[in-house]
Amino acid sequence: MARIKLTLPSNFSFSTLIPIRITDLNYGNHVGNDAILSILHEARVQYLKSFDLAELKFAGVGLIMSDVGIEFKAEAFYGDVLKAYVTANEFSKIGFNLYYKLVRGEAEEVVALAKTGMLCFNYDNRKIVPLPEQAIKKLSSEP
Repeated sequence: MARIKLTLPSNFSFSTLIPIRITDLNYGNHVGNDAILSILHEARVQYLKSFDLAELKFAGVGLIMSDVGIEFKAEAFYGDVLKAYVTANEFSKIGFNLYYKLVRGEAEEVVALAKTGMLCFNYDNRKIVPLPEQAIKKLSSEP
């Protein structure tokens, strides 16, 4: 069976700490796959905020996720604090990719690797729109 295999950038421009909540656990008593996606969302929001951007205020447009790929590498449990690394690259005329690495502990054991495809979107017209140059400049710099 084919597996998703992500190739991550060698450097990440941002990191944040995200504690595991009791509601992130599933019946296996570890963080569920749906919770990992929520953690990625939180990391993305904090990453954008570090550039004074937001998903609905992205240099004059909005953002919508077009795809996601996640490689699960290790379990995480209640009480763990994940460090989420995030960076943007592969800019196109209408979007870009965000890459994530979720790690835990001082040894930075990898819990998950992920990529989300982000498209610029006009929520009033429900249409894809061009990626603003201002956003590319911000995301290409350090927060």
